[in-house]
Amino acid sequence: MKPSAGELEILQILWKNGEMTVKEVNEEINKVKESGYTTTLKTMQIMFEKKFISRQSLGRSHVYKADVTEEETKNDLLDKFIESTYNGSAMKLVMQALGNHDASKEELDQIRELLDEMDKGN
Repeated sequence: MKPSAGELEILQILWKNGEMTVKEVNEEINKVKESGYTTTLKTMQIMFEKKFISRQSLGRSHVYKADVTEEETKNDLLDKFIESTYNGSAMKLVMQALGNHDASKEELDQIRELLDEMDKGN
């Protein structure tokens, strides 16, 4: 199951900051855009039901943490994106990205290094 845009935003906050209360997550969201506490609470309750996050009681509040890893989530989202948008072709994705972005010399050097490493493995 893939997270929605709002859920992904909350996951990114938890990945960066570790365990947090709803209030703390909501404060982080409000640094970027306005979001009500109840909206953040409801989203996090749904995420708890989906098992994206877990919670522990701390007095009268709960402390939440991500139960899915950042790498696993990004890999799943990328795989689904490549499959649905580029018919499973990573090459088409890379060609599109490079065609739409002026890569710096350093970025191109890093891409060449990665390709060389991948070529050595085959």
